[in-house]
Amino acid sequence: MNITTKVADSFTLGQVIQQSRMQQNLSQRDVAKALGISQKWVWEMEQGKPGILMNRLFEMLKATGITLYAEFEVTSMADSSPRETHEGKAEK
Repeated sequence: MNITTKVADSFTLGQVIQQSRMQQNLSQRDVAKALGISQKWVWEMEQGKPGILMNRLFEMLKATGITLYAEFEVTSMADSSPRETHEGKAEK
């Protein structure tokens, strides 16, 4: 099953990225290593940390009448895997 959601801001985008990552059983460290970036940067993105580029992107989308959607595959609705905090520690 696929989930499609409207992405109107950086916070929503971060949530979608986090949910997709978790559905794939990837840790923030896994993603960071694959991209050659720090785990902290992945955490900040998932938290929707505002930045000038992200703010401008969503302002431009709104100004030009573009609606952004994100879609990812869900393998199961019940996810019992631990979530990772910004310190990289697992929590339930």
